[in-house]
Amino acid sequence: MARIDWNTREVTAPDGARLAVFVHEQAGLAPDATTIVMAHGWTLDHRSWEPVADRLAAEGGRRIVAWDQRGHGGSSVAGGARRGGEASVHALGDDLALVIEKAVPAGSPIILAGHSMGGMTIMAFAGMHPDVVRERVTSVVLVATSAGQLRGLRIPGEALAMRALSHIPWRPGVFATTRSQRIAFGQEARKEDVIAARAQMRGTRLSTTGSYYKALMAHDELAALESLKDTPVTILVGTRDMLTPPRHAKALAEALPDADAQFLEGKGHMLTYEAPDEVAAAILRS
Repeated sequence: MARIDWNTREVTAPDGARLAVFVHEQAGLAPDATTIVMAHGWTLDHRSWEPVADRLAAEGGRRIVAWDQRGHGGSSVAGGARRGGEASVHALGDDLALVIEKAVPAGSPIILAGHSMGGMTIMAFAGMHPDVVRERVTSVVLVATSAGQLRGLRIPGEALAMRALSHIPWRPGVFATTRSQRIAFGQEARKEDVIAARAQMRGTRLSTTGSYYKALMAHDELAALESLKDTPVTILVGTRDMLTPPRHAKALAEALPDADAQFLEGKGHMLTYEAPDEVAAAILRS
C-alpha cells in the first residue's frame, strides 16, 4: 500500500512549543467533510499512524490530521526548545485543542483516535474542553490506552532510571534495542513494523522518554471520561499488551458502559502496526 502524502505545517502553542502538524486532504474535499484527528503514543511520532492512515486515505471522503506531540518527532517543547522542561498530559490535551483550531475547518465534524499516550491526550482534552467534544466530536477511538493507575513494567529501579533519563538530552540512536519488540509487540510482529517503530524511538530524546514516563505514571483522567459519555467510543486492546494491559481497557469500558470494547487476540501494544485493518475499521464505523 502506498505511503500517505502529508502536507506539513507548524502550529505554535501559547507557551512557545512548536508543533509539527500533518494534513492529508484529497483535492476538492468539502470544508465540512469529516476530519479524523490522530494522536500518537509515547516515544513515537505521527508516522506510527501511517499504516492506519494509508487505509483511511484509500477510502477517501475524509480529511486526516496527525501531529507530533510536543517533544516528539518534529515538535519542540515549551519555548521552542528541543529538550528539557516539564511534561504534562494536560498540556498535550491543550495541544490537541490547538491542532483542531488551526488544522480542522470550522464546519468539519471530528473523529478522534488516540494510541497509548495519544488516547490519554484525548481524555485530558475531553476533560478540559467538553464544549468542543459536545459540539464537534462525533466519535472517539481509544487504542491501547488507559485512564490512569499505570505502573510501568515493574522493573526494579525503573522509576529511578527514568528520572535520570529526563536529564539526558541525547537520542538513544542504535541503543534502542530489540527489547522494544519484546515489550511493545505481540505475537508474529512483522520485521518492517518493528524497524519502523524502533526508528521513531531512536529519534526521541532520552529526556522526553524520562519526563513523559513521570507524566504518564501520574496520569489520572477517570473523571474526564464523563465528558465522553454521550459520544460513541470504541476501545481496542491487544490481549498481549504489556504496557496498557487489558485490565485498563476493562476499566475504560466500566467507566463508559456504552462503549464498544474489542480485545484483539495475540496482539500487543502497537496496534496501529499490528492491527491496522481493525483500527481503521473502528474509525470508519464511527
